[in-house]
Amino acid sequence: MSTYLTKSGLSLHPLLVDFVEKEALKGLAISADQFWDGFANLLREHVSTNARLLARRDDLQSQIDEWHHKYGPVTNNPQGYEFFLRDIGYLVDEPADFTIETENLDPEISSICGPQLVVPVSNARYALNAANARWGSLYDALYGTDAISRDGELAPGTGFNAARGAAVVARAAQFLDSSFPLATGSHADVTGYHVVKDGETRFFEVETAAGRTGLRDPSAFVGYAGSQESAELVLRHNGLHVILAIDFKSPIGSTHKAGLSDVIVESALTTIQDCEDSVAAVDAEDKVGVYRNWLGLNNGTLEDTFEKGGKTVTRRLKADRTYKDVNGQPLVLKGRSLLLVRNVGHLMTTDAVLLDGKPVGEGLMDAAVTALCALHDKGDNSRTGSIYVVKPKMHGPEEVAFACAIFASVESFLGLKPNTIKIGIMDEERRTSANLKAAIYEARARVFFINTGFLDRTGDEIHTSMEAGAVLRKDEIKSERWISSYEDRNVLIGLACGFSGKAQIGKGMWARPDDMAAMLDAKIGHPNAGANTAWVPSPTAATLHALHYHQVDVFEAQTRRHNQAVPGLSDLFSMPVQAPYSLSREEITRELENNAQGILGYVVRWVQQGVGCSKVPDINNVGLMEDRATCRISSQAVANWLRHGLVSRDEVTSTFERMAVIVDQQNEGDPIYRPMAENYQSVAFQAALDLALKGADQPSGYTEPILHAARRKVKARDAK
Repeated sequence: MSTYLTKSGLSLHPLLVDFVEKEALKGLAISADQFWDGFANLLREHVSTNARLLARRDDLQSQIDEWHHKYGPVTNNPQGYEFFLRDIGYLVDEPADFTIETENLDPEISSICGPQLVVPVSNARYALNAANARWGSLYDALYGTDAISRDGELAPGTGFNAARGAAVVARAAQFLDSSFPLATGSHADVTGYHVVKDGETRFFEVETAAGRTGLRDPSAFVGYAGSQESAELVLRHNGLHVILAIDFKSPIGSTHKAGLSDVIVESALTTIQDCEDSVAAVDAEDKVGVYRNWLGLNNGTLEDTFEKGGKTVTRRLKADRTYKDVNGQPLVLKGRSLLLVRNVGHLMTTDAVLLDGKPVGEGLMDAAVTALCALHDKGDNSRTGSIYVVKPKMHGPEEVAFACAIFASVESFLGLKPNTIKIGIMDEERRTSANLKAAIYEARARVFFINTGFLDRTGDEIHTSMEAGAVLRKDEIKSERWISSYEDRNVLIGLACGFSGKAQIGKGMWARPDDMAAMLDAKIGHPNAGANTAWVPSPTAATLHALHYHQVDVFEAQTRRHNQAVPGLSDLFSMPVQAPYSLSREEITRELENNAQGILGYVVRWVQQGVGCSKVPDINNVGLMEDRATCRISSQAVANWLRHGLVSRDEVTSTFERMAVIVDQQNEGDPIYRPMAENYQSVAFQAALDLALKGADQPSGYTEPILHAARRKVKARDAK
């Protein structure tokens, strides 16, 4: 290990010192001594509280385990279980009604609804793609996915398929008819789009065979740029912009009667640049890489050069889009997503910083350094000067209050106004779900969103009830009553706390990036439920999901739901267990294989290559977006069945060995992949197996301790 440097009584990895002093502090009115003194004081103030809160988690879990040993599943005695949780302090008293007080939130948070991306900030290319995904080509999104049928004459083929292209144009016209209907006729029949000047005001007109007409709602036309032959016409609906690109000389525009070469949709309004579940950052070198990319996003310098289609491409952050409004005055639309940063949770420590010779909470370091990097934003990201930090995996109101206290300390030593750092509460651990109103109350002056992370939430549900009995199969869990209760409670409690028109209520990820037709059918449920935003796996998915926010007025949906009754805790705690004999051996084997294959497919890339999020083929070769949350579910499910005798240790091991062969085959095209079936003692294979065999004993069922240790071992070996 590199020799540590001493600053303000801390032992610091030189890579971290160099980054902070030579890059992150550059151009700021903060000296190195000021930063290190403030950081040291932050650690001395909060390290012991961090440790106490983690110990409290373990203590509560031990008591819950003992209750299940005595009384069995919750369904045997739901009232007794709730009384018990209150008695041990797992459940706290709900505060009186209140309204959140957060100020200086950007419109992407408070008044516009649309998709949200989550992307590993460690990957510069992905981070830039997501930041630039504020705008997306609807033509490309439809043509390149199964949102348009791929059967028969609509099959994409190797070259441009004119029939498929026509279907895309027709589908885009349907969208325009729905969101921007003409006074008479259809966009499919338009032969010309025009901007007409009347005095100092411009109007939107279209030409059809039946004559000229305009928009049914003329106010939907808000801006324009260019000429009659090559122009962009800006429309707005439900707060979202859509741009009609007119270019008669382009390959697509030249085939369209009105020269409509594309429909550009405002897509990913917000993007979470992730330091957590989608990132594999295990040491100072990795963390500095994460911070450097986040800094580059804030100061505008991040770029990435790569080969694509035989050409060298350099990707940078996009500029704002400039137009004239209907009165001829400048109209500027943001060119990229509003960027949020997800810090790690309270669990893990990092030896990039030592206090009294001991590693410190990684979340404490994240809070200080990501906020420091965000000071380089000069209004290109947040127009209000806010810093948006998403905080995951908090267990209950006390941990939310702790996160707020950390941010207050950071604000103090960085010279920021109180509550500049906003907090996004990930409602993904059961103790937070059960005490959500109290958790929001603790953050009422700085909360900017609550979000259901149903994947981690399922993992925590399994772990919390580990001793209750054998868990259901994963597909069965998705349809259980507690899941719908959890999702409804999140929205309804958020509305009761005054989120509508002020802060975001979010929903979780669509995990199948290749199944866009299914996403278009299913994910409209999120805005219909009253969610301002929902996670999507790619910029293309964001463009398609944006259509839902034209179909649904979220604020109307929130008004409709505002006075609905909040499901009770008995619903939230209702996940059943199953008798071991209720499943056949074939069903058990199939489920075990599915879980083992998913764990191996994810873990091998994490450990061998440091890839924290990727599209992993499942046992049926369906590509699924996998991160630590999905891995947590699978590993906890296997650990639970092992604990309750549905499977044996030998059966788990032999299944993992069989599935390793399949995962090796699925990765044959990767030149740096190391096969696991050739060496079952490999670090990657053993880490995957340990997640299952030792899953019941992992803190809250988290995968990080095992994965971090394995990745560090591989990095140390490869460095020799």
